Amino acid sequence: MLYPSIDKLLNIVDSKYKLVHIAARRSKQMLEHKHYQMKEKEYVSKKTIGRALEEVEKGLIKVN
Repeated sequence: MLYPSIDKLLNIVDSKYKLVHIAARRSKQMLEHKHYQMKEKEYVSKKTIGRALEEVEKGLIKVN
């Protein structure tokens, strides 16, 4: 099972396509700048795309 679930994320973001775009951009930022909004130990995911989705779920990324 994936974490966080797509159902929870779609309650925050109104479109799957928008969610993919947000997560991809944030993941790329993490890779380029090594800047994380949570402590490394707090993330469940090891990959940056999963970490970006976790940040969306926790409300750390502003979604318009």
